[in-house]
Amino acid sequence: MTQPITIREAFAPAARRILVTGADGFLGRGLVAALARQAGVQLVLAMDLREVPGDRREPGVRYVSQDVRDPGLSDTVANHQIDTVVHLASIVTPAKGSNREFEHSVDVGGTKNVLDACVQHGVHHLVVSSSGAAYGYHVDNPEWLTEQHALRGNQVFAYAHHKLLVEEMLSGYRKEHPALQQTVLRIGTILGERVDNQITALFDKPRLIAIRGSKSPFVFIWDEDVVGAILHAIGGRGLPGCYNLAGDGALTIHEIAERLGKPIVNFPAWLLRGALSVASVLGVSRYGPEQIDFLRYRPVLLNTALKQDFGFVPLKTSSMAFNAFVMSRAAQGRPVKAGC
Repeated sequence: MTQPITIREAFAPAARRILVTGADGFLGRGLVAALARQAGVQLVLAMDLREVPGDRREPGVRYVSQDVRDPGLSDTVANHQIDTVVHLASIVTPAKGSNREFEHSVDVGGTKNVLDACVQHGVHHLVVSSSGAAYGYHVDNPEWLTEQHALRGNQVFAYAHHKLLVEEMLSGYRKEHPALQQTVLRIGTILGERVDNQITALFDKPRLIAIRGSKSPFVFIWDEDVVGAILHAIGGRGLPGCYNLAGDGALTIHEIAERLGKPIVNFPAWLLRGALSVASVLGVSRYGPEQIDFLRYRPVLLNTALKQDFGFVPLKTSSMAFNAFVMSRAAQGRPVKAGC
């Protein structure tokens, strides 16, 4: 279990020389583009595993191809005199052929490499994209989770388990290396004009799946609000600490189906679990019976501390973010709403 969160008494200094890991991911691209326009920033160093194509490069940004696990990351931080690191690199949706050992090495080992480089070279501020998944998918989750609730993850879900391990590591570094200030953002389900993920894939189906007896509530955050929260942190405007990052309110799976004009199929948990078990064994589904808990025990994030302590208010509520997502998909000619 991680240590309870204590809000630090001092703001982190405004960033001048910034390293962004995972810079060519969908979130990283938006952040790098925003940083390129920030007054007072001397250097934006955009780091990704693969070389960023020229048509995705921002003017004035320096790009570097480097694995987040590379021991040479320490030299990169030192040579560029980095004072602020935004750590976005992690594996959200594993590629075909991936395995748990590799994903752990990137998510957990890569984060430790980043932390050690920051400590070794006097980085002032580390901003980390964590996830509401760190709380875990549990039957006894409270209706609304705050930062004071325990992080429990789930061993069966690599992503949730790794986020838990990362947060436990971050907690240890906060105690051992207090000079490195941390802002940890536990992000809800991200929606945006160009976002495609495991959750949005559910909404693309002609029928939405519900588990009998579960409301399956979702909290959403618009991708531009995630970028805004990170800019708020590195601009020295928010108290370092750990914060749930989500829009106000939540939508149940039934409310989502109604907005999409799609029918909903209610399965008893035992039936869906059995079907997924068979499909997984036969190799016709990438998902196993553990997905039942992913759907019915979703962590619902309360954002009170984000607004009151961190001083950041998302522009879009969960409801507004979902509506904007539906409209953007329709404008792109790939609607998720029935009849469009």
